[in-house]
This record gives sequence, C-alpha cells and structure tokens, in this order.
Amino acid sequence: MKLSAITLDCPDPLALAAFYQQATGLAPHPKSDADFAGLNGEHGLLIGFQRVEDHQPPSWPDQTVPQQLHLCFDVADVEEAESRLLELGAGKPDRQPGEGKWRVLTDPAGHPFCLVRAGQGTQEPPE
Repeated sequence: MKLSAITLDCPDPLALAAFYQQATGLAPHPKSDADFAGLNGEHGLLIGFQRVEDHQPPSWPDQTVPQQLHLCFDVADVEEAESRLLELGAGKPDRQPGEGKWRVLTDPAGHPFCLVRAGQGTQEPPE
C-alpha cells in the first residue's frame, strides 16, 4: 500500500493551493479548479484542497473545532521559514508547544502545520 494523496477541506481550494505552492515550490496539478485544487508532491504524492461549504477552520489549540490533521515540514532554518510563511498569509498561534523543537503556524484556512528543523524530527506530535 502506498499513500497517494492528502486532502484538506477548505473554503477556497485555489487560494489554499496557491499558499502551499508558494510555501513549498510544488507544482500545481493541471486539473485544479474552484472545487478541488492540488499540488504534485514528491514520489507521486498529491496534496489536495477541496471546497467545503460552511467550512469551519480548526480552533487549535482549543478543541471546539478539532485540528483533524496537521502537516509537518522540514526546513533548514525555522526562523527564516516562519518569517516567509507569515508574509504569505500564515498565522502564528500564541501557544507554541514543543519547547522550541518545532514551530506551529496555521495556513490561511486555519489548519495548523509545523516547521521542524531538517534532521531534528518531531519525536512527538504537537499537543
């Protein structure tokens, strides 16, 4: 069995795909549209973004609307990556678990994701 896709619910698939495309440099899927957009990842992995009417963004760290899933990205420099992603429209929650092991940001649709210094590994999931 091989993982072939990860899909995030969101209110605007093209906008969220554009954010992650700028963040990662992954190529847009040629059949992206207003209801479903995708990015072609390494080894054939697709990161998808699907329109959900009345989408409610996760309220992390509060679990009123659970995070449902989060992505982790290895980066060479956490501070530099954070600065660039904030300029692209990411948010930064006040609560930062992990005691400096990783940085939690949120994408424009509210999904939390982590930045981890390449080679460090998270060792444990964000709380």
